[in-house]
Amino acid sequence: MALIVQKYGGTSVANPERIKNVAQRVAKFRAQGHQVVVVVSAMSGETNKLIALAKEISPSPDPRELDQVCATGEQVTIGLLSMALKEIGVPARSYTGGQVKVLTDSVFTKARILSIDEGNMRRDLDAGRVVVVAGFQGVDADGNVTTLGRGGSDTSGVALAAALKADECQIYTDVDGVYTTDPRVVPEARKLDAITFEEMLEMASLGSKVLQIRSVEFAGKYKVKLRVLSSFQDEGEGTLITVEEDRNMEQPIISGIAFNRDEAKLTLLGVPDKPGIAYQILGAIADANIDVDMIIQNVGHDDTTDFSFTVNRGDFVKAQGILEKVKVELGARQVTGDHKICKVSAVGVGMRSHPGVASRMFKALADEGINIRMISTSEIKISVVLDEKYLELAVRVLHRTFGLDQPV
Repeated sequence: MALIVQKYGGTSVANPERIKNVAQRVAKFRAQGHQVVVVVSAMSGETNKLIALAKEISPSPDPRELDQVCATGEQVTIGLLSMALKEIGVPARSYTGGQVKVLTDSVFTKARILSIDEGNMRRDLDAGRVVVVAGFQGVDADGNVTTLGRGGSDTSGVALAAALKADECQIYTDVDGVYTTDPRVVPEARKLDAITFEEMLEMASLGSKVLQIRSVEFAGKYKVKLRVLSSFQDEGEGTLITVEEDRNMEQPIISGIAFNRDEAKLTLLGVPDKPGIAYQILGAIADANIDVDMIIQNVGHDDTTDFSFTVNRGDFVKAQGILEKVKVELGARQVTGDHKICKVSAVGVGMRSHPGVASRMFKALADEGINIRMISTSEIKISVVLDEKYLELAVRVLHRTFGLDQPV
C-alpha cells in the first residue's frame, strides 16, 4: 500500500463531468489499497473570472482582499469532488488550505509555504477516507487567507507530498508528460520517460508551462518522487522527474529545447564605467520587485559602458520608467528597449561531459541566418535571446540539430 498525492489542474476539473471522471480515477487507486490525498485547482477559467470581477470593483485590488476572493475558486472544487467521491461510495473529506493548516508568510498573492500540519490528513487517511485539499492557498500566522501565485496548486501538491512523506506525487494535467519541446511548435517532439530535477527546473524557469518552477524546487529539495500524467488518458506512465543517479542509461547530450516569448530587453547607454554602477542600476529594478534574467555589461570605452538586461515583458514599461530616472542620476546617455524578443534554450545534464554543444547551437542558428542578441550559459543550459520572429524556426532547427526528433 502506498500513500499517493494526486494534483489535478483546472482543465481536469473544468466541469461536473470531468470532476466525476477524477473521482472515478481516485476510486481506482483507493480500490488498489492506496491512501490518496487529492489536491485540486479551481475549475478552468474560474480564477481569471474572479480576478476580473475584483478589477471591476477596483482597478488595483487590495492584495489581501484579492486573495480572499481568489481562494474561493478551489473551495468550490474540493466540495464538488468530495461530493462526487461520496456518490460512488468513496468516503472523502475536503479541506481548505487554512483547515489543513498550510502556514505561509504574509506576502499576499504570492505567498510562500512555511510549514504544513498533516495531523488532520493523517487521521482521515487512517480512517480510510480520501483527503481532498484546496491547492494554491494557505493562511498566514494571523489567520489571513493567502494564495501562492499562478500555478500554486502544483506547489501545494508537492509540499503536501513532502509533509506526508508520500511515496509519489502525481501531477495530472492536460498533457501526458514532459516533452522535448512544445509539440505545437515541433510536431515531432517526443515525450520523455524521465528527466532530472535539474533539467526540469531549467525547463520550468525557461518557459516550459508543464510545472510551476517552485513546485520543482520543492520536489528537488525534499526528494519527492514526481510524475507528470494526463488526466484524459487511462493508460501511460507519464514522465518521471527524478535525481540523475536514478537514470540507468547514458544521458543524452540535450534533453529539451525550452523557449519563452515573454521577454523584453533594456539597455542603458553611456553609463560611467566605475565600481557600484551595476548595483545602482539593478538595485532600483529590484526595489520595484522586477525580476532580471540575462545581464550583459560591455567593455568600457572612453570611461563609459553599456549595460543591458532582460525582464519579463509585462514589466517592460515599468522597468523602462525606472531606467529613465536612473539615467538622470548616473548621467548616462540614453535608455533603449525592445519588447519583441524571445529566449530559446538548450537544456541537458549531458552537456557536462560533451564539449562543443554551444558551437553546434550557434552554427545551427547562423546557418539559418538567425542573429543572436544575448547569450547566457550554465552547467546544463545555453540560452540565447533572438528577435521574436525567429522563435519557432530556432526551436525547430535546434530540436533537429540535437537529434531530439529521433526515437530513443
